[in-house]
Amino acid sequence: MSRSTPSGGHPTATPNPLTQLTLEQLRRRTSMKWGNYAPDVLPLWVAEMDVPLAPAITDALQRAIALGDTGYAHPAGYAEAFGEFVAERWGWTDFSPGRTAVVPDVMLGVVEVLRLVTSPGDAVVVCSPVYPPFYAFVRHAGRQVVEAPLGADLRIDLAALDEAFRHARARSERPAFLLCNPHNPTGVVHRRAELEAVAELANRHGVRVISDEIHAPLALPGADLTPYLTVTGTQDAFAVISGSKAWNLAGLKAALAIAGPRAAADLARMPEEVSHGPSHLGVVAQTAALRAGGEWLDHLLDGLHANRARLETLLAEHLPTVGYHRPEGTYLAWLDCRRLGPHADQSGRAPGPADSAPGEVSAGPAELFLERARVAVSSGHAFGTGGAGWVRLNFATSPAILTDAVARMGRAAREAEATAPN
Repeated sequence: MSRSTPSGGHPTATPNPLTQLTLEQLRRRTSMKWGNYAPDVLPLWVAEMDVPLAPAITDALQRAIALGDTGYAHPAGYAEAFGEFVAERWGWTDFSPGRTAVVPDVMLGVVEVLRLVTSPGDAVVVCSPVYPPFYAFVRHAGRQVVEAPLGADLRIDLAALDEAFRHARARSERPAFLLCNPHNPTGVVHRRAELEAVAELANRHGVRVISDEIHAPLALPGADLTPYLTVTGTQDAFAVISGSKAWNLAGLKAALAIAGPRAAADLARMPEEVSHGPSHLGVVAQTAALRAGGEWLDHLLDGLHANRARLETLLAEHLPTVGYHRPEGTYLAWLDCRRLGPHADQSGRAPGPADSAPGEVSAGPAELFLERARVAVSSGHAFGTGGAGWVRLNFATSPAILTDAVARMGRAAREAEATAPN
């Protein structure tokens, strides 16, 4: 991945965005991450980052507010800015803005694409454990989920995927595969060869692929992101992407659905009312991020890289029995807590409606950490088969908060072990 700044890059006063806000400042936030729990809880659960806005985004939003530019969304320039970004970052030079549609956000975009290429009752394959809304949104759209569990190395198990595609094809006229690239919650960045194998299997079985690439700009140092639509054999596939994770814009709704060359006619059938969902300020913010937020993103990636290393050291010191698979992308760590004994949730309960649902945060080891350490993490059982006994931890916070949180978790685990019945 290129680390050069796209044209118009805006320097930041402090290199690491993760060190710019104090705990006191963060507690004044009212969004879900900081508003959901009591003030004594350190929230490392839902996918929001503890960073200020990139200056280029702040400038663009302030200009719009000063002008009263808060009308209906006008997406001019958004897709073009994305094309400039992906050419610079990933060498995706044949990207076509003409094969895109602006959608409210990535998951709603996924659902709208599913409605274009599948029918009610059709099967949608997912690689579990995976982002919980994959289950909820697919089912709410009247489709059936078929799981293809990841391998022991947390990467795509091609044999399991082949079998899932066979099963999906046997029960559906128009099956689909919902790919997570990079994968949430494991942080795996799929290699090009893996994606080529996925495309070959999808073509062999007649499965349409939709790639959720919301974390794509967050491939960390040492990993190379491959956009799915740049892989051979993906001409009839789709990708859905936004800058909401990389630039912390979840509250500024706007995303892009992108069609491969043979899928353009399908995307053109998307209902006109879908384009009414994106926010105009969301389009403004996303476009500014892509065009002028590159240097800020590079500083963020360096900060996440440092936090990833810090987390590994902290876990070895405070939670040595917890398994840690070093994420290659995202700011999410997938922690194996099955050795915490009676506090490891082995129930395999069905996943809930969303990883942002408060009721899904407290189960098994997540409940232990919340109740005894006052640290909120996401419970692995909500991510489907293979998630019970695991937790997902968001390390996009300050080094000080991360250090305090893991130390608390370690004390809680030791206290729980000491008081557990023999």
